[in-house]
Amino acid sequence: MNLPSVKTSFVEATNQLNNPPCRIFFKNELEQPSGSFKLRGIGNLVATRIQEAEELGKNKIIVFSSSGGNAGLAAAYAAKYYKVECTVVLPEVTKPEVVDKLKGLGANAILHGAHWGEADTYLREVVIKRIKDDEYAVYCHPFDDPVVWKGHAQIVNEILEEQQLPNFDKVKGIVCSVGGGGLYNGIVEGARSYGIPVLAMETAQAPTFHETVEADKITHLKTVKTIASSLGSPYLSAKSFENYKSHPTHLGLIDDLDAVQGSIDLFEKFNYLVEPACGASVATVFKKQALLQKFGDLKPDDIIIIVVCGGAGVNEKIIERYRKLVSTGGEP
Repeated sequence: MNLPSVKTSFVEATNQLNNPPCRIFFKNELEQPSGSFKLRGIGNLVATRIQEAEELGKNKIIVFSSSGGNAGLAAAYAAKYYKVECTVVLPEVTKPEVVDKLKGLGANAILHGAHWGEADTYLREVVIKRIKDDEYAVYCHPFDDPVVWKGHAQIVNEILEEQQLPNFDKVKGIVCSVGGGGLYNGIVEGARSYGIPVLAMETAQAPTFHETVEADKITHLKTVKTIASSLGSPYLSAKSFENYKSHPTHLGLIDDLDAVQGSIDLFEKFNYLVEPACGASVATVFKKQALLQKFGDLKPDDIIIIVVCGGAGVNEKIIERYRKLVSTGGEP
């Protein structure tokens, strides 16, 4: 079965950056048709579950997703791709632009809860239980599913399979943003056999990974209030914590406004439109380059890969709002 995700470009950004410590490459997941890397994993999950449903003789298939935005858009795009129905439950703080895009993809959008965790609970405990006997529910967890991780692993696998980089000999690290850990798990799955370290970036306003490591157990945040809403998971997947212990992983923590600045810098330098959730990872090649020192003493011919994960909830008007937000230090 063909997947809805597409191959994305892999470009060197070194010469367009201000004195980076080594060669910098972007893996441009913002090119996915849904707007973010989420289509890799969610698309793989939807394809797998549809195949299972068809083997069971089920014809009435409905895709269900809970999301701060991008996982829902990926589920909606995948559902449209396979010509099945889709319902997405989103937190009430979701940007209107995201809701409009969901509806444009033919999905039923429901707003419920203060953050993704509450939206997901409502989806599982209320919405899905309304399905009829002849309907088959495909539940898409946005990050905590091995089938999703396998889809995200293709981000790394594709670089070699498509000869975007001849080998990984000079790659000293991969940088990605982390919310619940789905992307991180996929990157680790793809990078594990090469022993490539990962720098997992999150914001101080949603420090799920940091608090889990500090407590040495899966920790649920009491509140999640972050501008980088796509990183706003109240907990980290158990698999991410396992991966942290078994694979070389560095943690990076920046302020929300630093992530917002990352989005602004990427737009101004490369004309890429991405959410602050993605800005958290790309900030490491702009004003937060010091974080790359976590990979050790980098030589000019070493390579760092930045996963430009994307995010569909941004346009030029929102970038202008971000500029004002940064200029006022976060004051409205």
